[in-house]
Amino acid sequence: MALPGSSILRDTITMLLAGGQGERLFPLTKLRSKPAVPFGGKYRIIDFALSNCLNSGLRRIYVLTQYKSDSLNQHLYEAWSIFNPELGEFIYSVPPQRKINNDWYLGTSNAIYQNLNLFSSDKKAKWVLVLSGDHIYKMDYLRMLQHHVDSKSDLTLACIDVPKEEAHRFGIVGIDNEYNVASFLEKPSKPPVIPDDPENSFVNMGIYVFNAEKLKDIFHEMESKKIKSHDFGQHVIPFILNSGMSIKAYKFYDENKKERPYWKDIGTIDSYFEASMNLISVTPDFNFYDFDWPMRAYQHQFPPAKTVSHEGERVGRSLNSLICDGSIVSGGLVERSLLGPGVRVNSFAYVTDSIIMDYCNIGRHARVRRAIIDKGVNVPEGYEIGFDLEGDKKKFTVTESGIVVISKGQVLTA
Repeated sequence: MALPGSSILRDTITMLLAGGQGERLFPLTKLRSKPAVPFGGKYRIIDFALSNCLNSGLRRIYVLTQYKSDSLNQHLYEAWSIFNPELGEFIYSVPPQRKINNDWYLGTSNAIYQNLNLFSSDKKAKWVLVLSGDHIYKMDYLRMLQHHVDSKSDLTLACIDVPKEEAHRFGIVGIDNEYNVASFLEKPSKPPVIPDDPENSFVNMGIYVFNAEKLKDIFHEMESKKIKSHDFGQHVIPFILNSGMSIKAYKFYDENKKERPYWKDIGTIDSYFEASMNLISVTPDFNFYDFDWPMRAYQHQFPPAKTVSHEGERVGRSLNSLICDGSIVSGGLVERSLLGPGVRVNSFAYVTDSIIMDYCNIGRHARVRRAIIDKGVNVPEGYEIGFDLEGDKKKFTVTESGIVVISKGQVLTA
């Protein structure tokens, strides 16, 4: 007999891995970890996994942090202090405490291993849901948990189908006709296809459900045999496969309500920029406007966004853009851009195809094109960004595709 969803949720501990350095997103990760990087104007990357937890009914969450966690910890406190410990709910930030061998977290699975006590002492669990704080997507985790319980497997991993021609860029899961996992391959030259969908292959999404006791047994066995267990993909999952334990693949069921499933690992500046710009398209791939599956973030206590028009050419306009609360477009022009909270665009300024984060000020007559400007930057009057890439490279990070990136709080001089 299948367990009711409420029973499964009460007996599940969520471990959200949020310690990634995000080196390829530098300088956006100069002062913060990758999960804390802003996305979509008012959100952080981690908000998507946490919103999925909230919408799925999961209320017992540990966020495992490591690198540059100040910004992330502050965000968790401000945006996510919504759970009631009296009802058994919580969200706790857990930094590495060097509990085992005096080590920092050495990888995805090692972070879980060092915190086995969190789901085996006063907050016991039957199931452990392991998530990454690095991805943008919508998913009902209860569906996956229910599938795991019903299939009686030792491990269930979430998979998304990608065209077989593109699969060589990912970690690929090979399955049989019953969706039992038969192989786990990192970036194979000839990826196995899905038996009932031969044009596609299964990509590992880094979302796992374990039986709690079985997971502890696996770690202890690997330790006793002196087998490295730092990373799920490289070490733990291959060990489970070779041990003959039951692993099931769960096909990603997308709550985004679009024709094509949406799951993004925005690991580079160019992919971050592309995913952000897609949000302002007429029909964006990611659906922010589905109120049945809301995305949660910290809500600044700001007034509504405002445009201020003047006479002649001084007309405050924003065209095909996302403008967050507290922003003022005063006599300037904003096209195809994202403005975070508290941004001001002054008279005769021009911003196009750009991401301007919180509390930036774009001075009079300044021009900004194809740029990402991190929080708290003041662009002086008449300053130009993105129009002379050779000159920009001397002062800022410029990607191969020509995206200019200005660090948080960087001082610009005319």
